[in-house]
Amino acid sequence: MKPELVAPNDGRDYFSHEQVATWGIDSFWGLPENPRTFYYRTFETTVESDEHLYEFVVPMVPPSWNDRERVQHYRDLMDRGVTPTAIALSTLDICQPAIDDDSTDYYCHWGLSHFLLDGHHKLEAAARSGGTVQLLALVSLDHSLALPEDVARLPELLARLRAGRASA
Repeated sequence: MKPELVAPNDGRDYFSHEQVATWGIDSFWGLPENPRTFYYRTFETTVESDEHLYEFVVPMVPPSWNDRERVQHYRDLMDRGVTPTAIALSTLDICQPAIDDDSTDYYCHWGLSHFLLDGHHKLEAAARSGGTVQLLALVSLDHSLALPEDVARLPELLARLRAGRASA
C-alpha cells in the first residue's frame, strides 16, 4: 500500500468530505465528524455503482510521537527498494444512511479500517517519501459491520484499480 497522511479537516479528510456528502453535517455541533487524529488513506475503489470502498490505517499513537531517526531509517531502506511490513487488526464496516434527506451523494460506504499494531515508523516513512508498505491485516469477522461473504470479497476488491468516487 502507498499511504497518504491525512490531518483532520484537511482537503483529503474523509470525514470532512465524503462522509458529509452522504450523511450531512452533525446536527448538534453543526460540524463534520472529527477523527481527532492524523490517519492514513491508502486505497479506494468502486464496489458497485452505488457502493464505494475506502481504506484507512489508524495509528495507535500520533505520528508526531514517532522517533525521527527511526522514520529516516525506514525511508533509507525504501530508497534501496525494501518494502517493510506492518501489522494491523482490521474491520470492514458497510454503512449507508436510512434516508437521503441530508445527502448530496447518497451511496453505501465500505470502510476498511486497519488499526496499526506494529509499523508506525514504516507507515510515516512511506507517507513522507511516497514509498510503499506491505500490510498484514487480521480482519475481524466478529467486530465488522459486514457479512463474512463481504469480507471474503476484500482480496478481489483490493486488487482492482484505484478509483475515486464518481459522485451522483
